[in-house]
Amino acid sequence: MSQLNKRALLTGFGALAATRLAAQTPPPPPVRVTLSTALGAITLELATAAPITTTNFLRYVDAGRYDGADFYRALKMGVAPLAGLIQGGLQNAPGKLFSPIAHESTQQTGLSNKDGAIAMARFEPGSATSEFFICIGDESGLDANPALPGDNLGFAVFGHVADGMDVVRAILKAPTSPTVGDGVMKGQMLAPTVAIATARRV
Repeated sequence: MSQLNKRALLTGFGALAATRLAAQTPPPPPVRVTLSTALGAITLELATAAPITTTNFLRYVDAGRYDGADFYRALKMGVAPLAGLIQGGLQNAPGKLFSPIAHESTQQTGLSNKDGAIAMARFEPGSATSEFFICIGDESGLDANPALPGDNLGFAVFGHVADGMDVVRAILKAPTSPTVGDGVMKGQMLAPTVAIATARRV
């Protein structure tokens, strides 16, 4: 066997060994973040399927910018069981916002606005910064749907509640002001808000 053929054979064996090693190496565990709120802790498991949105959320967490933020909105739907969403974030606090991120639709990620999902709030696609919401019940109507007219890209899901849905539901049930809020948000603003003391990686 020529030197060239030996080298090719050894290279092939090396590539095969590397492939087998990669197949045996488990993927890194998903990142978890705990929000310590006035009503208890909510632990989130962030999705690797939404890298842009997850990285953005962690940027705020690691910079400590969610410390002292709050849940300020509760959209209540249904009666028994009560469904809807709770929204939190910085409410455009000066000096605390990073640049908006590209929109990762649920069609791209395969994720959905189901019970316990966490997603980014936004105006037009590509405008999301710090505001996020957690779904209570099946809110898959907030997913991307190309069959609909206009802005049909939905809201970018980037994880789910791993522990603390009881706290999420308690926030949803908290009292709201009948007069505070603009437009469709009137009557959905928590009074008082529910403070987020800290947001930390677990």
